[in-house]
Amino acid sequence: MNSIIIAALISWLTTLLLIRYNHLHESFTADSESGVQKFHAHPTPRVGGVGLYLGLIGVDLWLLYKNPAIGRPMLLLMLAALPAFAGGLAEDLTKRVSVSWRLMLTMLSAALGYWLLDAGLNRLDIPVIDAMLTWWPLSLLLTLVAIAGVANAVNIIDGFNGLAGVVCLMIFGALGYVAFMLGDAFLWMTCAALIGGLFGFLIWNYPRGLIFLGDGGAYFLGFMAGELAVLLVLRHPEVSPWFPLLLMIYPIFETLFSIYRRRFLRGVSPGLPDGIHLHTLIYKRLVRWAVGSAEANVRTQRNALTAPYLWLLSSLAVFPAMLFWRSTPILIGFTLAFAVLYVWLYRRIVLFRAPRKLVLRKDK
Repeated sequence: MNSIIIAALISWLTTLLLIRYNHLHESFTADSESGVQKFHAHPTPRVGGVGLYLGLIGVDLWLLYKNPAIGRPMLLLMLAALPAFAGGLAEDLTKRVSVSWRLMLTMLSAALGYWLLDAGLNRLDIPVIDAMLTWWPLSLLLTLVAIAGVANAVNIIDGFNGLAGVVCLMIFGALGYVAFMLGDAFLWMTCAALIGGLFGFLIWNYPRGLIFLGDGGAYFLGFMAGELAVLLVLRHPEVSPWFPLLLMIYPIFETLFSIYRRRFLRGVSPGLPDGIHLHTLIYKRLVRWAVGSAEANVRTQRNALTAPYLWLLSSLAVFPAMLFWRSTPILIGFTLAFAVLYVWLYRRIVLFRAPRKLVLRKDK
């Protein structure tokens, strides 16, 4: 509980100060309201990740004093996370750091985690692949790709107020729950600190959108989710490696589907931004009809109404993952079922045939 409180207070206060003194840094930190993936009404600071990172540092300093056995590995974890966070934050401040550079810096973070914490993927519960993963270069390569992929996936879904924040809240809650059940104090206390930091941030982010995670916050959260998942599976053989995969399947599948859609259906670079992610389609075709005014306060309301659709979708994977975290066959089944559900829903929305109960209606 102390981890949650300390991280929440630091994150809340840091974010408050960033908002209060926005006029001093907005020339560097403000996110423009124009662009294919922009749905807010005013220029908004996109450095909410600063409060999250500082919140975790605060918890670590407290743990180094109260419980060094947990504080020391958390310090190593925060050091490993620094390149991923710094690369995203540099993009928030300069708008000039390419996706390739951010991915490479996140891979550097994963490599540091591999070196400092021995955090490497060593099994997928698929015999042929598990035999290959005993060769450490392949294990390292897969670890780098997987963690960078998760970090990029969280950044991709960070399109509306509260969306990525609450999805990550569910992910860390589930990881922390399993770690607590297994008595792994380091992992569940780290998850608790992340949950506290997210609460401190979300107070200002949802529903009003006074500040955004930014790339720094999204890459930091994605790295932490991937790294904690790898450590949980590595430290506890009873945990299926498909547990974290199902847990994070919404942002992961969103990314894979976007790559497929851009590269094979449209013939463009997967790195180019576009306006047809699932969350964007939900905004345009399920929400905007109900709240259609162009006024700033109405646009903010419309923005906030979008995220709950995706929270519900993500929860359809999170809760089965928590229930069946030991069983690989069941988890694989739910993973495939989620992929089918996602494609079905996406197709129905694209064809203007979304289930009527999902479409918000204007009040008469």
